[in-house]
Amino acid sequence: MISLRKLSLQRGSKILFDNIDLTIHAGQKIGVTGANGSGKSTLFALFRGEIHSDKGDLDMPSRLEIAHVAQETPALDVSAIDFVLDGDRELREVEAALRQAEDAHNGELIAELHARFDNIEGYSAKSRAARMLHGLGFSPEQFDKPVAVFSGGWRMRLNLAQALMCRSDLLLLDEPTNHLDLDAVLWLEQWLKSYPGTLLLISHDRDFLDNTVNAIAHVEHQQITLYTGNYADFERQRAARLALQQSAFEKQQREVAHLHSYIDRFRASATKARQAQSRIKALERMEMIAAAHVDSPFYFSFRAAESTPNPVIRLEEVSAGYADNPILKGINFSLEAGARIGLLGANGAGKSTLIKTLAGELPVVAGKRIEGKDLRIGYFAQHQLEQLRPEESPLQHLQRLDSSARESELRNFLGGFNFRGEAALGPVAPFSGGEKSRLALALLIWQRPNLLLLDEPTNHLDLEMRHALTLALQDYEGALVVVSHDRHLLRATTDRFLLTANGVVSPFDGDLDDYRRWRAEQSSAEPASNGGDKSQEVDRKARKRVEAEERNRLAVLRKPIEAKIKKLEKEIESYTAEKTRLDSLLADADIYLDEKKELLKTSLMQQAKVTEQLHQAEEAWLEQHAALEEILLPETQ
Repeated sequence: MISLRKLSLQRGSKILFDNIDLTIHAGQKIGVTGANGSGKSTLFALFRGEIHSDKGDLDMPSRLEIAHVAQETPALDVSAIDFVLDGDRELREVEAALRQAEDAHNGELIAELHARFDNIEGYSAKSRAARMLHGLGFSPEQFDKPVAVFSGGWRMRLNLAQALMCRSDLLLLDEPTNHLDLDAVLWLEQWLKSYPGTLLLISHDRDFLDNTVNAIAHVEHQQITLYTGNYADFERQRAARLALQQSAFEKQQREVAHLHSYIDRFRASATKARQAQSRIKALERMEMIAAAHVDSPFYFSFRAAESTPNPVIRLEEVSAGYADNPILKGINFSLEAGARIGLLGANGAGKSTLIKTLAGELPVVAGKRIEGKDLRIGYFAQHQLEQLRPEESPLQHLQRLDSSARESELRNFLGGFNFRGEAALGPVAPFSGGEKSRLALALLIWQRPNLLLLDEPTNHLDLEMRHALTLALQDYEGALVVVSHDRHLLRATTDRFLLTANGVVSPFDGDLDDYRRWRAEQSSAEPASNGGDKSQEVDRKARKRVEAEERNRLAVLRKPIEAKIKKLEKEIESYTAEKTRLDSLLADADIYLDEKKELLKTSLMQQAKVTEQLHQAEEAWLEQHAALEEILLPETQ
């Protein structure tokens, strides 16, 4: 168990945490959310011992093995797979001790170390590392390549694999999906579900949080509030809390107005189409999530395009990629006005190649690319962030695009992307990745495109900006093609998918859940990789039968636990509602009048009782989830 007691922490003149109490139980999986700059990464630094609190206590078990993802990777000559194996520190220690014992011809120690090596699964370590690399998108040919040959994004994947290789008690992940594609995100999601230790996860990907955590620690107003459940549960609970807060505020305002009225009277007496479908989805969710996003600093919409060709663009018998290496062949594709398409496919299958070809950034190897009349493309990709002028301000970037626009109009527009005051006038050079992404999107939106091509637009964007972008895309009337690992964005803004696989672009008949199943089937059909060696193929029908029997066995074990979890969730919901009612009642000044003494006494007793009941139900919920994960662990390994 990890406890923060009355903890306060200040960085420079900014107070990040003020008198915080927080308890994290072993095995909990907690998503850490909050606005940029609220202190999420600082909290991780505190757990790693890199900084210390100004007041209060942080209690952590001794000999706690903590794993985190390094932000930098030097250009090392060590191979990718050895770099990942370095994450298992005990493994490397035993290997080094074995070499010394063998050099000293110490037979007894050698036997002890071999036993220890076996206990820590040292003989299968290389196989585990290979599976991690494969899951994160590395091909077997890349396993033995030196770290130095990989680009920055791929080195971040290596850092992630190294952190996962560590047999840790506490795993700290800060935006682990930023450099991953959808397939790697799906793999990581499954890996984290089976992780037996305590997980703290900072992420702006709501689907990823929904599928990996069982609690949310929200950092806000120098406090950390722990919510039970996943991100969707957190949004509902926070929305209810904000609504209650607003209700209490309005009641207080009525009381203030009543007092003012009374004083004034006293003085007076003394002296005298498709988009419609997307909108329907948004409306269905509006009640649930609107209150949770009332304090978002972002608001913007796409300006209507001056004209819209139809079809927008056509590809006829196109081969795309490079002259000596076409990645996609025989593409016949007509993009109609108003089309909303998501691209799916494994890493390297050609998603970005197709988008670049549509954008005209990559000339076709063969065939024809035909643009509609007055086509105006808005293309967003990560490399475009490098094209921003470091010495110029956001306002100057926008003025370059439209010198005739009034400065006040441009500044109002930039304000929707949270570039206000000095942020709109200062140079871009010190901007974070998220701020640069916001600016690149702002520049793209100002140009009124009738075709939007988005390649991972949510990288570095926080949850509030992703929410604002999703709503803006739902309103967008032009054609849209998007590649994203953010499944919420894909679900909310697209109405069909194309799959790039085996050098071909084809319609994908299904949703994202179907795609997850399809990828799982593809992976099970591939020979397992064990450090580059191919295992023998087993009889597929026999394997399917064994898998079905195992699923049935697990279903029998899961059913009573899942029933208990469902019952406990209803109890938690009931206790939470009752506690909210009592909190509201006790916040009313009238209850403290003499004539309501009995009601006050009863309410205080009820509040204490329901608080204890809620705590017990939450503890039981966590225990049942731990039991369920123990059953599911072999299934997901």
